[in-house]
Amino acid sequence: MRTHGILILLVGIVTILAVAGAGCTGTTEPDYIVGIDDAYPPYSYVDKDNNAQGFDVDSMKWIAEKNGIKVAFMPVEWSGIIPALQAGKIDMVYAGMSITPERQEAVNFSNPYWTVNQDVATREDSNVTLEDVLAGKVVIGAQQGCTAAIWVEENLVETGKMPKENLKTYANTQLAVNDLTIGRVDAVMYDDVSLKDIIAGKPVKVIGSVETMEQFGVAIRKEDTELLEFMNEAIAELQADPYWEELKVKHNLD
Repeated sequence: MRTHGILILLVGIVTILAVAGAGCTGTTEPDYIVGIDDAYPPYSYVDKDNNAQGFDVDSMKWIAEKNGIKVAFMPVEWSGIIPALQAGKIDMVYAGMSITPERQEAVNFSNPYWTVNQDVATREDSNVTLEDVLAGKVVIGAQQGCTAAIWVEENLVETGKMPKENLKTYANTQLAVNDLTIGRVDAVMYDDVSLKDIIAGKPVKVIGSVETMEQFGVAIRKEDTELLEFMNEAIAELQADPYWEELKVKHNLD
């Protein structure tokens, strides 16, 4: 999903999960700080009580409990989350990050654990079609640094189908959808399951999907090879456990 930028810590450490063995040290210092997006349901988000929630958050909590480690979840603005990882502010990004060649130059990724495509939404009363969007005929809103914005830049702007100014980028997709509802943009593109969640109850409809088949992975610093190996083994263990299917049902991903 997204690219580099200026780090902004939004909430600080939201949740510290203490598990077996924590009482022996008498400290709540986490073993790992997990960077997340604070507004990316159902994968990661922060609820009204400032608690980290979501499919990826629950996955990491299970991994922590099974392996007797403590983790903290830190929301970071998405455009700055890879710089935060490289700077040591966080130890991994576990928040629906798509594996891309550009990102693989900066970080290592775990084995893929999920696949998404890009949905396109318009207002319910709009006559805009998916063909109009793919032809570059409309103003498109997308989250800054996410793969939707990158797809529009590479496939519509750089090919000359759409003027650069017709791509409007936002700090998060909720803001883009808000502008869609009041007519400031004609369409919004975002990851399929998350976009459906964001537009629920709004006068907005999904008109189609761009099949990008993006794979999510956990991002880890290049030098942290032991952590990468640990996460690959832990994710495989999680996916083999019945809890994996429970998680998909819980977060409407089944």
